[in-house]
Amino acid sequence: MTSYDNIRLEKGLYTTGKSFTEALESLDPSENYIGTSLEGLDAFQRQLKRFDIKVSGQNSDPIEKFFRTTDSAALFPEYIARAVKQGIEENDILSSIVAATTTIEGLDYRALAAVTDKSDDELMIVNEGTFIPETKIRTQENLIPLHKRGRMLTASYEAIRFQRLDIFTIALKQIGAAIARSQIKDAVDVLINGDGNGNEASVLTAQSSLTYDDAVNLWMSLHPYKMTTVLASPTALAEFLRLSEFKNSTSASDFDYSGKLITPFGAQLIRCDHMQNNSMIALDRNFALEKVQTGGITTEFDKLIDRQLERASVTATAGFAKIFKEASLVMEIA
Repeated sequence: MTSYDNIRLEKGLYTTGKSFTEALESLDPSENYIGTSLEGLDAFQRQLKRFDIKVSGQNSDPIEKFFRTTDSAALFPEYIARAVKQGIEENDILSSIVAATTTIEGLDYRALAAVTDKSDDELMIVNEGTFIPETKIRTQENLIPLHKRGRMLTASYEAIRFQRLDIFTIALKQIGAAIARSQIKDAVDVLINGDGNGNEASVLTAQSSLTYDDAVNLWMSLHPYKMTTVLASPTALAEFLRLSEFKNSTSASDFDYSGKLITPFGAQLIRCDHMQNNSMIALDRNFALEKVQTGGITTEFDKLIDRQLERASVTATAGFAKIFKEASLVMEIA
């Protein structure tokens, strides 16, 4: 059995078609450590232990510790990718609106479209010899646009080599937060305007200001889909929170206790600063949106391993496709 402390680490582990950790796991499977003191660590974390690199906490190591050997230097791009990913996860909204995530290798992707006549939402009894209602599944005519989002690292290695990793992680997490905000902006645009395949959202209008009747209408109009999530612009969110029906409901009590916003209809209520107007989007997160991505966080690993931080990019490429057009609705408040 290959031991984690004698694996040769090199740039080639970033070019296998797998993630760095997946490539490491193929050489050093975590299942081999069940019942040992290393159980619960993945292959990358075992390498950090091998080189005694502490990336968090009061006693975290300086950045230069990654570069004390050529093997440990190969871990640096993965450390950066994980810190950026952590920033994305800490600012996550997409998990509340995305039904499925598809990872592709290229940049060309055609989403599937499922078309069902509304009269067939409740399947009727099919007698012998009669027509069976159809759900047509096909690929969309137009490609789903993917957008690369990220930042360029421009720090001098000599300037940051003695900086503690826990502080550097905070800076990297901010990059992840920026990527997360950009991706939610892209997702909102697709929910409202469609993905280029004629699937723009239907729009309801509330007059003057939001009322509870308007909220009920939004909930009812989404049928037969379930309203699991409501994205609201800051203005619309403020109006919703001022509704007496919300303030007097158990939802308001839950908000006071946990800080989580739930509508009286049971839907998660999320503030979305990327919605410019006084508007709301109601959706069924199980059927509304697909995220398409080309892998995860991408780094210029060769530059990072060689300590060429002055022009090293950290990016994520993703786009969004509508699955069922009717699984999301927009309400504009006049």
